[in-house]
Amino acid sequence: MELPSFLATQGYAATRPATAPKAAPDGSMPESGFANIAGNFAETLQQGEQTAKAAMSGGVDPHALVQALAQTELAVETAVTVRDKVVEAYQEILRMPV
Repeated sequence: MELPSFLATQGYAATRPATAPKAAPDGSMPESGFANIAGNFAETLQQGEQTAKAAMSGGVDPHALVQALAQTELAVETAVTVRDKVVEAYQEILRMPV
């Protein structure tokens, strides 16, 4: 079954608000530790991407590009390490006798 891309885009846009965090009673957005870390990770990746785009157009010096790439690399390595630890803990739980 072939779906036009605009239908897929509309479906994605319709479901996206359902995944947004719920606002607290005072109107502020609740921030858990994991949500805060994930937000910082995404922000680091976005900053690195923006710096790389600016470097391609000649708007940023190479030193800033190297620094942004190093921060992005560190963030990705940290995320991979955390993911590996979570998978390892899950596998350990599965090995526990019941």
